This record gives sequence, C-alpha cells and structure tokens, in this order.
Amino acid sequence: MEKTETERIEQLIRSAFADGEIERVAVLNYGDDPEVAPGETAVRIFVNLAGQPKDKSGHANLHTFHEAHRTQIDEVRELLRPAAWWVEYRVSGDPKRGGGRLRNMLRDPEPSEVAGELTPVMTRLGPTDLATVDTLITAGIATSRAEVLRWAVARVREHPVYAQIQQRVNEISELKAQF
Repeated sequence: MEKTETERIEQLIRSAFADGEIERVAVLNYGDDPEVAPGETAVRIFVNLAGQPKDKSGHANLHTFHEAHRTQIDEVRELLRPAAWWVEYRVSGDPKRGGGRLRNMLRDPEPSEVAGELTPVMTRLGPTDLATVDTLITAGIATSRAEVLRWAVARVREHPVYAQIQQRVNEISELKAQF
C-alpha cells in the first residue's frame, strides 16, 4: 500500500479518538503479518489504556476501552470498510496486560463462501503450508485461504483411494455396532 494511503488510514483512525488514546497504528499488507492473506490489507491499532475507564477490579482493559469507545470503534469500522479486511485493537506495551485483542472483520464473505451449508473451520498452518496456500491464491487457483482449503478437500474427495477409505470406515462402524 502506498505511503499516502497508509497515512490517510492512520489520520482517519486518530481523528476518531481523543489525543493520546491511540499510541500507534500499523497498516498491514501481505507479507507484513502471517494473518494477512494475498490481496488483503488489515489495520492493527495499539491503544493507550492510561486514563481509560476501569473495570470492577480497578483495571483498564480492552473490554472497558471498547465499552467506553463503542461509537468511535463503529465509526472506524465504517471508515476502514472499503480499504481493509479487518481492524484489530491491542493494548500498547505488554500484550498480557489489558485483555489480548479485539478484532472486527470489515469485509463480507465472498458469495462462494456463504452459498449452501458451509461450516466455519479454523486451522493453524506452519510457515511452509501457509506459503503454499498463499501461492495458490497468488496463482489464481483460489481467492481466499478458506477457498484453498475447500479446494484441497475436494481434491482428496475426488481421489479413488478416498472411496476405499469411506468403505473401510463404514465397515468399522458396522463392526462397532456388533460389539
């Protein structure tokens, strides 16, 4: 992403909050963070909890920040919707302090991802597998990481050995029923 676009996004975010509430803004593109897929842009906002409302135990955290800034967070979501896939809020400094992260997805799923009865499945990939998935996206085999995984499962299902595996699973189920 061009530097001017990155600066524009940061300015939009900072304008929604009071001075000092946002410590840093990171505009992430593919290659900047493993969670950003090819063709995606994401935004990570690091918030300063100093002076923020506190919970019942007397601590400021992302939950209290979210509750106190719901309007601004909704505004940022709308401002970033055309430019980014997701926006994430994190506490600046120690990640253990303040409740982890708060992420909002900004893009609706592709029509192919909502057609029919699809079940969301989360998976974790190592660097080599992630690079393979992203190469398939870059090559135009699929448009998203989810689509790559659906494509790979379909290839397994089409393989003749899969029918044999299914048959054996049915045989085992029948044996279990007899036991």
